Amino acid sequence: MKLLVIGGSYFYGRVFVMEAAKEHEITVWNRGTYSMETFGVRQIKADRHERTAACIEDYDAVVDFCAYAPGDVQTTIENIKGKIGQYILISTVDVYERDPFSFRTEETPFEKRPLGGEAGAYIAGKVALEEEIRRICTMRNIPYTVFRPAILYGPYNYAPREAAYIQMLLTNHVLPRFTDADGRFQFVYVKDAAHAIMRGLGNEKAFGQAYNVCQDQVLTYDAFFGTLRAVAEPEDLAGAAEVPLTVEQAMVQGVPVPFPATAAETHLCDNEKGKRELSLEYTDFEEGMRRTYKAFRHVYAG
Repeated sequence: MKLLVIGGSYFYGRVFVMEAAKEHEITVWNRGTYSMETFGVRQIKADRHERTAACIEDYDAVVDFCAYAPGDVQTTIENIKGKIGQYILISTVDVYERDPFSFRTEETPFEKRPLGGEAGAYIAGKVALEEEIRRICTMRNIPYTVFRPAILYGPYNYAPREAAYIQMLLTNHVLPRFTDADGRFQFVYVKDAAHAIMRGLGNEKAFGQAYNVCQDQVLTYDAFFGTLRAVAEPEDLAGAAEVPLTVEQAMVQGVPVPFPATAAETHLCDNEKGKRELSLEYTDFEEGMRRTYKAFRHVYAG
């Protein structure tokens, strides 16, 4: 298939391009901060918000990783002069109403309340874009699909999540233990999330549909740190200290708390629709963390 990837140079998009380039002809459209041509793909260097005639060809699918603000989908579609066979929007499971007591399915209503802050603006933008893609693609008769990943982890992750703790262990020989964290959360291994998109490409079952993309396991901070210790090299753990902290103490001291730390912040999702309709599969968390640890160990341990 001939694909146009919007973004595609950072974590999730980068891994998708690396995987999809094995099977598909890919053009990446981004600002060119990082070159993608080493992966055997064509790169268009332009800001998605600028009017351009660069995208004049037909594409079997457009995969949009970096739509964040209302209008992003419409502007992109207007800038593509050729035919679009399918538009795939990468959203987030955070679009759902806040409810710590139930698993959210794809039918759960969206969060409409203003949440404030950077995270609230991100969620509001994704909610607006999901409504926008339905409206614009329906009007233009373009099949569309939405993927809503949970917390992404894996090699190439530039966000201060699992890599921050791996770095703490390898460079400072210490790991925190949060004494009062009772939050629960779900991850998705980035390669699984990339393969989910590939399962949706040109798949008529996926047209007009949205899918949660999250692993089966539900984790706590204790389970996360236990897994990290299980996959670490024995020599990396030798002499490493465990520092008990409350969540408040961690935040005051600048220790990362990137995952939901309280029961009130817990928002879990059901993944059965994707497994049933697209045969999505998920890597066991310990195996995914083992691969992730090895990748970042080369970065932080030399």
